[in-house]
Order: sequence, then C-alpha cells, then structure tokens
Amino acid sequence: MTSAPYQQRVRLTQYAHGGGCACKIPPGELEEMVSGLIPTPARPTSGTELLVGLDTGDDAAVVALPGIDGDTAVISTADFFTPVVDDPYDWGRIAAANALSDVYAMGGCPVLAVNLLSWPRDLLPVELARQVLRGGLDVAAQAGCPVGGGHSVDDPEPKYGMAVTGVVDRRRMLRNDTGQPGVPLSLTKPLGIGMLNNRHKATGERFEHAVATMTTLNGDASTAAVASGAVCATDVTGYGLLGHLYKLARASGVTAIVDSVAVPYLEGAKGAVREGYVSGGTRRNLTWVTPHTDFGGTDEETRLLLADAQTSGGLLVAGEVPGAPVVGELVPRGDHTVVIR
Repeated sequence: MTSAPYQQRVRLTQYAHGGGCACKIPPGELEEMVSGLIPTPARPTSGTELLVGLDTGDDAAVVALPGIDGDTAVISTADFFTPVVDDPYDWGRIAAANALSDVYAMGGCPVLAVNLLSWPRDLLPVELARQVLRGGLDVAAQAGCPVGGGHSVDDPEPKYGMAVTGVVDRRRMLRNDTGQPGVPLSLTKPLGIGMLNNRHKATGERFEHAVATMTTLNGDASTAAVASGAVCATDVTGYGLLGHLYKLARASGVTAIVDSVAVPYLEGAKGAVREGYVSGGTRRNLTWVTPHTDFGGTDEETRLLLADAQTSGGLLVAGEVPGAPVVGELVPRGDHTVVIR
C-alpha cells in the first residue's frame, strides 16, 4: 500500500540534503570522531557485561544482564535517516526494515521498537508524518515487534527511524570480528539500491523492485545464517559492500576476496551508474576503502557499484546461506584487506 495522493503533491526527497543511508557521516570521519571513546566499564554491582560495543564498529551493542538466562543477551541499536523515496508510507517501511536489520545482523530477534521522528512542522503536513509512522508500524508488526511510542522533534529536515531492542543467544551470536580464513562470503540482497534511489531523487521515477528489496526484512536470512552455523556477519547499508566488508575483514584479521562477477545487482543499477546517478556517500565510501583494496583490473563502474551506499541492504555472511549467492571468501591476511577479482 502506498500514499499516492500525497506523493503527487509532495516530493519528500526534495526536502533532504541526502537520501537514506547515503546521508551518513563518512566512515573515515566517524572513526576519527569516536576514536578513543571507549566506554567506562559498568559498576561491578550492576552485573552488566558489555559483549559487543564500539571497538569493531559492529551493527549493534550487546549486553548480558543479571537476572536473565545466562545464554540470553540483549541487543540495542538505533537507525534513522532522511527520505530515501517520495512516498511517506514506503519511507516509513524502509526505515523500519533498516533499523530492524541491525538486530538481525547480530543473529537476534527484535522485541521492542520506539520511533525516532524529526519533522518540519511549518513545511510538511502532519498527515504525511502519520503515513511515515504507519509504514514503520506495519513493518514492525510484520517482524512481530511491538512499537511502544518514541520521540519527535521539530526539525527543518525530515528524518525517521527507530531504536530497537532485541535478544540473542550469545552462543550463536553473529559478529563482525569472528571471520575465519577459508570461509565463503554470501550476500542476501542485490546491490544497486543507492544508484536507483539517487535516480529517483533526481527524476521522480519509481522503482518498485528497489522498494520491495528495501522493505524485505532480513529476519529469514539471519535465521538461515545462524542455522547454517555462521558466526560472522554484518549488514550492507550506508558504507556499501566494500566498506562493510573492509570493517569485517579488518576486525577479523583476515583478507576478503570478492568475485565481482558473482555479485548480484538490481535491474537498472548499472545503467544508473553509467548515467551518473552516484551519491556523494558512495564516492566517499570508495575513497575510504581504496587504500586498503586491491582492485586489480576492475573498472570504475564496478568499483562504484561495490561501494554503493545501500539503504536496508542485505546481510553479508561469512558462510553459505541457502538461496544466497556466494560472492567471495575470507583468506589469511595479505597485503590488502580487500581484494577484487
């Protein structure tokens, strides 16, 4: 279901300086910003144990709490962004699926979400905000995750997302620092979302298959990854396949090999990059990973697609996931952290 009457009157993407996860602070700048900000350990009397924190830039924080089954840990994450499509209901669905993805990327199950909404009250009708929230509510319901309110502010630029709490079996948790040499890499959604979203922002063209990809929950892929015995994964969002793979390989102390021919792309993505619909976020991703990547003879078009800033992209799993293409493998650390073939 969409909200076409509103779409005809208002193009939400025109109220945003960037779109979706492409509006993230560039990865290099973010790492410099948080460098050295290691959290103070919790008071011993609290009994809280931080299992996953800031150290490796994983998808969510994970803690073990006193009074909870010793094998169960709690996941906490938050994600929000500017409009990635013009339709408010679709934007809400995409943002919710993207926020929930962080929990799935850790191998967990979402149990509670709260809305995060910034809205330009003097510029956009309140009814549009209602459509955004309805989209988020519908996707959370699909995930079996209740939405318990949230927080809103008056802001010159619209933004929406969710803070999500989840649970995970700590013995079967997926992390980005547990990759091992000799393990294949699987990708559960095609790339090219950012290219098509950028084209949508520039031209108003709707790409239903891109919306369908972004609103597909990563829950089934996460369950399949855990069932297959995987222990290492991340989701592919604003830093592109190359950026998130670089973080995973760096954290795991391995080199990642990418078979560029095996990587799937959404229909129209290659045409979009040829026509110049490349976001600034994608170019910043490519600049960030280039010193750590051996591109071989890969052309510029392929490099940009591999660095394309995804919104609500798929899971990148160290292991084979039924139904997902194998796009590379992890090998012992070499001269580069990522190698493209």
